[in-house]
Amino acid sequence: MHKVLFVCHGNICRSPMAEFVLKDMVKKAGIAHRFEIESVAVSREELGNPVYPPARRELNSHGIACDGHHARQITQAEVNRFDHIYYMDRSNLRYLRQLFPGESKFKPFLSRDVADPWYSGDFTQTWLDICEGCQRILEELQ
Repeated sequence: MHKVLFVCHGNICRSPMAEFVLKDMVKKAGIAHRFEIESVAVSREELGNPVYPPARRELNSHGIACDGHHARQITQAEVNRFDHIYYMDRSNLRYLRQLFPGESKFKPFLSRDVADPWYSGDFTQTWLDICEGCQRILEELQ
């Protein structure tokens, strides 16, 4: 079982987009039973909030639903449970290192930061980045 956790600042845009895109990919590949996929935040700012409406619209425009998601902050139990923990940008890594000093599990989602659409407003570019990263993860873990 591959246990994959995606991390971004608030858990309302990038990390839930990655969660639902990868879930969709593994389902379509017929290997969903081999994956546990979730997403979390490094901050507490958006706790309990659903996926941000423009991110939800971007997912929906590609036939991917994200119902039932509510933002939550990463815990030590999740760091212990998940084998593959991907952060979206260097700022997320700084927070992760503050929260969990000495932990070495954290991996970049892409070789570059995934721009935060909360600030850029460019959910299409984020979608493309997320698809690229999820495809790479799927190839690595199959």
